[in-house]
Amino acid sequence: MKRYRSNAGGSNVRRWRVAGIVGVAVVLAGVGLGVANAATSEAVPTVNCPQVAPQLPAVPASAKAEVERNLALLNTQIQEANKRLATSVGQGGPNFIQNAILGPLKDKRASTIDRIAISIGRTAAKPNLPVDSLATCGLNQNGGGNAAPEPAAVTAAPAANAGSNGSTGAATGVPTVNCPNVSGALPAVPASAKAEIERNLALLNTQIQEANKRLASTVGQGGANFIQNAILGPLKDKRFSTINRMETAIGRAAAKPDLNAEGLSTCTLNENGGGNAAPEATGAVQTQDPAAVAAGAGKIVCPDVKIGVAIPASAQAEIDRNLALLQTQVDEANKRLAGSVGQGGANFVQNAILGPLKDKRFSTINRMETAIGRAAAKPDLNAEGLSTCALQK
Repeated sequence: MKRYRSNAGGSNVRRWRVAGIVGVAVVLAGVGLGVANAATSEAVPTVNCPQVAPQLPAVPASAKAEVERNLALLNTQIQEANKRLATSVGQGGPNFIQNAILGPLKDKRASTIDRIAISIGRTAAKPNLPVDSLATCGLNQNGGGNAAPEPAAVTAAPAANAGSNGSTGAATGVPTVNCPNVSGALPAVPASAKAEIERNLALLNTQIQEANKRLASTVGQGGANFIQNAILGPLKDKRFSTINRMETAIGRAAAKPDLNAEGLSTCTLNENGGGNAAPEATGAVQTQDPAAVAAGAGKIVCPDVKIGVAIPASAQAEIDRNLALLQTQVDEANKRLAGSVGQGGANFVQNAILGPLKDKRFSTINRMETAIGRAAAKPDLNAEGLSTCALQK
């Protein structure tokens, strides 16, 4: 009879072995999870940065939005740094956090704080913030800390009251420019120059208004010489050029005046505001009397051109045209004389009027001699002598 060995005991042994292995695995996994949990549950450091908002002065209303945007950016920078700390645990060497997180964070904060100071300084005194210390952050080794320390809003400074001189646009106590009056220094202006003179007087007013606006919007900016270098100096240059253009405009039709551009272009400050924001009277420019100008200029007198020979019928029309041209040339010369009073130097009339007139008359008289000579003996009309004119006062 065959006997069979029962394997029941062996199966139980195998089952116990499998169970043992699984149990060990579970235990080991549990240990691993415990280690991992211990690692992750250990506090991750966070950045700890000084708060900037309490260091700010009263913020001008015009800068409020920009300041708030930059304060929000400071919060965002801190949040990004904390996120980087959490995702880079164990990375790098002992200086990793300083070199890769805290150092770049300081640079970003310094730039942002500088922008805050500049935005305030555009319309008020620029604050002197301790940028280096405010930009430098430390670590909360056990986590926590100021992930969003800056307020979402700042209180705007009350608007400055308008000065008693409303036309300046400057705040009370803000200095304004004080410039010499130019319109009062003008002589009688030729009618042809009146419009240009009035345009330049209006431009002088505009230059003063722009300078006053710049003074009001840059209070506290720059150093001791800021106003002189950035406002009064450029204003003087603009005024000097404008006054020179006025002299030139008058000089085109009358004696060119010396308006003392150097003295009239220099402005000073009304330290407490007020002053001459629009000092020039643009509608009261006195013009010259054209008849008086012409009378004072004198008159150009030329010899009569008399033809002492018989004029052939075929040449009569051409002779008449040239005699009329001689009179036109004298009329034009007298018109130029009246319109250029005071221009040029001592020889202006001779070089610019009498000399060209002589050349024109010489050519015209020569044409008359030639016209007669086509049908008869060519006469000598004394072109050299008859072409010379003189100024009669």
